[in-house]
Amino acid sequence: MLEKGLVQIYTGDGKGKTTAAFGLAVRAAGRGNRVLIYQFLKPPSLELGERLGVERSGLPIRWEALETKWDLSGSLRNEQDVAQVKTAVAKVLAELTETAAAGTYDVMILDEIVFCVSTGLARPEDVGMLIKQRNPHVELILTGRGATAELISMADLVTEMKNVKHPYDCGIGARSGIDY
Repeated sequence: MLEKGLVQIYTGDGKGKTTAAFGLAVRAAGRGNRVLIYQFLKPPSLELGERLGVERSGLPIRWEALETKWDLSGSLRNEQDVAQVKTAVAKVLAELTETAAAGTYDVMILDEIVFCVSTGLARPEDVGMLIKQRNPHVELILTGRGATAELISMADLVTEMKNVKHPYDCGIGARSGIDY
């Protein structure tokens, strides 16, 4: 159990937000902390390297993911997808608020929740409630693009990943084991 849990945000248009969060999860679990990673907008059907790595590591890190259909390139323009995700996100945030309040985990990572707030898929007041009601020993890590001033004001640490240069700009696509 951590003496005092803080709230961290990894945001920005650069690469590395989820990677940093998973690195922190490995570090925390390596020190004996109980870790939960909850991924929004990355359905369980996606075969992501970070999940495979956690599973193969044998570390006691639990990961879960939102069970809704989501396409990063098109779902924000699809009213039905948006409505379904909003409902699912609100339900999960209520459950995660209870989990955080109970102190079931020492470290809770909410991957892409910042993006959910910035795009209106999650209500900032729901995330604020989770932050306020969490057990004081629970460390919260929130990731995603577009951290709002309201979210930033609730955090103890904010890191912005800035895109300076990216291989996508030269036509190099996502690479297995490096980008996913």
